[in-house]
Amino acid sequence: MALWDAIVRVLIGAILVFLDLEKDGIFEIGFWIGIILMLSAIIGLCPLYKIAGISTKCEGETCQS
Repeated sequence: MALWDAIVRVLIGAILVFLDLEKDGIFEIGFWIGIILMLSAIIGLCPLYKIAGISTKCEGETCQS
């Protein structure tokens, strides 16, 4: 997982968790999605990316401009 991908996941996850906590549980599913996004950023592995065969990492010649 690329650094920019992890940063975006943490930001979106934190926003979803904050909304749930701020609005007294209205965004309950958003809370769990936010937790999953932040955990996948911390671990550096996204199971959905693995299943789909997607990678945001720079490897070999694909990173060169």
